[in-house]
Amino acid sequence: MKFKEQAMTEESARDILSWRYPYPYDFYNGEASDESLQELMNGSYRVVTEHGELFGFYCTGKGAQVPAGHASNAYPDGPVDIGLGMKPEKTGAGRGAAFLDFLLSEIEKHHPGQALRLTVAQFNVRAIHLYETAGFVKAGEFNNDYAAFQVMLKDE
Repeated sequence: MKFKEQAMTEESARDILSWRYPYPYDFYNGEASDESLQELMNGSYRVVTEHGELFGFYCTGKGAQVPAGHASNAYPDGPVDIGLGMKPEKTGAGRGAAFLDFLLSEIEKHHPGQALRLTVAQFNVRAIHLYETAGFVKAGEFNNDYAAFQVMLKDE
């Protein structure tokens, strides 16, 4: 696997917003709205390709936070928040570890030695297992109107 990352393009952003995951992962389906497009194009999102094909994306900063987490103080200052997504047809095929390793090495280049934090829906046990294997540990949890979330930390 040879991943490459690059700036988000409008074409890639529109493609990502059209992705459709099967239940229960349909929770992660994007909304093709101007607001969603603007968020993906705000400079904090990066595209990951493999052999020139869109494979996934990641972001750092506030865009990786779930707004409801602020009410429960899930995001104290310090760690770098990260968010990520894989193209639906790439998920569940044993590719997540290589994808996550690539992302973590890219993020380390821009945030050397900083602790990382991510938020994941608690029903997504597949992702939680992947994150635990990569060294993330549960640091908290909160709910919004749609799901329960787990906040995970990885010290560098």
